[in-house]
Amino acid sequence: MKVAIIHFALLYMSGAERVLEALCELFPNATIFTHAYNPNKISKIINEHPIKTTFIQKLPFSKKLYQYYLPLMPYALEELDLSEYDLIISCESGPTKGIVPNPDAVHICYCHSPMRYVWDMSHDYLKNKNRVMKFFINRMIHKLKIWDHSTSSRVDLFIANSNFVSNRIMKYYRRDSIVLPPPVNTEKFKPSKIIGDYYLWLGRFVPYKRPDIAVDAFNHSGKKLIMVGGSGEETNYIRKKAKDNIIIKGYQSYETIQKLLSECKALIFPGIEDAGIVPVEAMSAGRPVIAFNKGGVQSTIIHKETGILFNEQTTKSLISAIEHFEKIENSFDSEKISDHAKQFDKLNFINKLEKIINSQLELNT
Repeated sequence: MKVAIIHFALLYMSGAERVLEALCELFPNATIFTHAYNPNKISKIINEHPIKTTFIQKLPFSKKLYQYYLPLMPYALEELDLSEYDLIISCESGPTKGIVPNPDAVHICYCHSPMRYVWDMSHDYLKNKNRVMKFFINRMIHKLKIWDHSTSSRVDLFIANSNFVSNRIMKYYRRDSIVLPPPVNTEKFKPSKIIGDYYLWLGRFVPYKRPDIAVDAFNHSGKKLIMVGGSGEETNYIRKKAKDNIIIKGYQSYETIQKLLSECKALIFPGIEDAGIVPVEAMSAGRPVIAFNKGGVQSTIIHKETGILFNEQTTKSLISAIEHFEKIENSFDSEKISDHAKQFDKLNFINKLEKIINSQLELNT
């Protein structure tokens, strides 16, 4: 059986690329197709596979400006000749599912999210654009919505990375989906016997992760917060806003992050993520998560057992959640939290995915 995997772009390692690594382990002879590719930024297991690019790769500055070529990607995908492949797996966050499969092929889409800048976040995407840019982008988004919806019919089976995304697949594509949370290297995180005096926020300093809510809450409470993450458009704003009880460390090594996660009082997670790998990593390390009750965390966190979920994405709601956590802090069991997270490890993911794919292959036979 010849297998093709369609991935949006291979320019850095993130949660989507961890899913791709699992697919590479499951299908060691698969060919990967992508719009833009930088082998120096990608893991060995992915680089060991044959990787083919669309014409986007050949366009000027494609490795940095690939997102600007979004209007061309439908053409690039439909140009791919996939006639020799029996199984096609598209990993959708940017446009990938719009390929044209062989009529006899099985096409399964692992959906990280329907394109957010085309659907529910299109207005946020336009916020800082001038009038001319807004005019052209609005028309581009309108056409992409039509194309994105119509190409959902080319998929035999959707797999969603969370219930949150499953609902969005139904909303925008009117398609059912199977929920399978993304794999996490849970074995790399262990509970610690030493618990520090700090809370932890972890992520890039970008608006949708809501570092501002975390800063406002801890500025108010005076409790110790360590913020770790890559630079983003809100980095300078957060640095200026934070009081002395908030320590901003910026980017840290994986080993440092492992230690910080295992020794924090709890992870603070006020943003909305389609899946949310960081909360599962925190739970793997035995630490509770205090998270806004929307997005992927609804599929991974058990309220009052592995964390605290708060229902309004506001500073006041986060402050109340932290206060509630501290009242019942001793009821959280690090080993039980860590055991709960193991269901999301890579091996379980691969085994479940293999069963789902085999069932679909049998159905299409």
